[in-house]
Amino acid sequence: MISFESYKEEDTFNIGRDIALKVKQGDIVCLDGDLGVGKTVFTKGFAVGLDIDDCITSPTFTIVQEYHEGRLPLFHFDVYRIADPEEMYEIGFEEYINGDGVCLIEWATMIEDILPRDIIKVTISKDLDKGIDYRLITVEGYDL
Repeated sequence: MISFESYKEEDTFNIGRDIALKVKQGDIVCLDGDLGVGKTVFTKGFAVGLDIDDCITSPTFTIVQEYHEGRLPLFHFDVYRIADPEEMYEIGFEEYINGDGVCLIEWATMIEDILPRDIIKVTISKDLDKGIDYRLITVEGYDL
């Protein structure tokens, strides 16, 4: 496990970017943390690290957004509203995780029963004792 400290949004963005610079086809990045902790900021940096110029938004209502113009395709999931992990198969989840791109899944703990073992787990957490903008970002399952 590797940990990074972020003291402002720009740090979180840059950590996401730096991780994306090292991912490869087929990687699954599972992103977890409370509401408002910076998952979308991390994801915007991650997209930049994949050379994606599109405006990145959270796919809360669409479940998945696809971005194909970067170094690797990015399949950005937000599974917060999934009631049953089996619903993921209805949107072609297997094709995404076995496809030619990288999957980034927000709220991944909600579908952990259907995730493969070989994932990169990123957790973002706050520590208000260290400041309102402080974040601890831990990364497991990946050598940086």
